[in-house]
Amino acid sequence: MSYTKLPKEAKDEMIQRIQTFHYEQTGDEIGDLGAENWLDFFLKEIGPFLYNQGIEDSKQVLMDKMLLMEDDLYALKRPIDRR
Repeated sequence: MSYTKLPKEAKDEMIQRIQTFHYEQTGDEIGDLGAENWLDFFLKEIGPFLYNQGIEDSKQVLMDKMLLMEDDLYALKRPIDRR
């Protein structure tokens, strides 16, 4: 499964953040290649879980909006005189 290609600026920022995190946690520096390998791993292995959760979250927001719309449409109904 492939993942979305990231804009260079975003990828560079993520690599920098991985390097900073790694240094803060271990006191050791990690190079660009090492950080990029970690980024690729996370995108490949963990990315799909985050993506799927985003889909589920979006689905829930949409369902909530649909319920509100249904209520609004029901409120617009006019009574029918059944004499």
